[in-house]
Amino acid sequence: MGKIAFVFPGQGAQAVGMGKDAFDTIDASRAIFERADEALGFKLSDIIFNGPDESLKQTINTQPALLTVSLALLEAFRGRGMVPDYVAGHSLGEYSALVAAGVLSFEDAVRTVRARGEFMEQAVPSGQGAMAAVLGAERDALSALCAAVSAEAGAVELANVNCPGQIVVSGTAAGVQAIVERGKEAGAKRVIPLEVSGPFHSTLMRPAAERLEGVLAEVSMTDAAVPLVANVTAQTVTDAASIRRLLAEQVYSPVLWEDSVRFLIDQGVDTFVEIGSGTVLAGLIKKIDKSVTVISVNSTAALEAVLTQA
Repeated sequence: MGKIAFVFPGQGAQAVGMGKDAFDTIDASRAIFERADEALGFKLSDIIFNGPDESLKQTINTQPALLTVSLALLEAFRGRGMVPDYVAGHSLGEYSALVAAGVLSFEDAVRTVRARGEFMEQAVPSGQGAMAAVLGAERDALSALCAAVSAEAGAVELANVNCPGQIVVSGTAAGVQAIVERGKEAGAKRVIPLEVSGPFHSTLMRPAAERLEGVLAEVSMTDAAVPLVANVTAQTVTDAASIRRLLAEQVYSPVLWEDSVRFLIDQGVDTFVEIGSGTVLAGLIKKIDKSVTVISVNSTAALEAVLTQA
């Protein structure tokens, strides 16, 4: 029997109405939504279930919303006999993983990611930063192109190394635009500008990281009961002090998702359980290694299907 990793999605997986079925039918899940509303002092659940889409898409709402849905579905899934050997999350999803691993309380996590969203939105004035998805380029070639463009047009860096042939770049508007225009030099088939409110996971986010450090310093953390594979290092971490440091670094560092998944597979993981909205991570994991089993727990119907198979 191989090992199991629970993985949690990040920004981009949100959809109005996500988690409503769990709220309606599972007491433990409903309690998570109620705790989120109470911790934040407003009805986040109303934005999650009813939108409008523009409100849910605001980073300041998206981040706590996705965390809440992941944890509501995790609560529905807990006690069903499947226990993870490792946890990981994509960017924001790392906070869901840390709650799952017992590092952070849910209330502290939801308040922290709300602040994280606010700091990330405010770090760079609107229109000055950008992100783009680069399809089909080799990592080393794209990294070299980013270095050349940064010297000529404006800073641009690798932000998310998601899977072979899918890398997101982030940086100044001019730097990202130059990658859009010159991506073919790195072997890119397509470069798609992303609708985001800032240059996330680039060094332009250092002001947000500094403000987040102040929040993280006040939050109680305990060592992880289950090893976390961190975005910044693609290695396991369990001690609270290192986790605190890595969460601040994560804001301006690339998300090494492909490396993290390969590391988990090297540790003997053959089953990945994606817990939260959508199937983004399932798609990425399958592109990294077709042979592993990926289960998406994104609704009560999906949860029931998993349990009947198990």
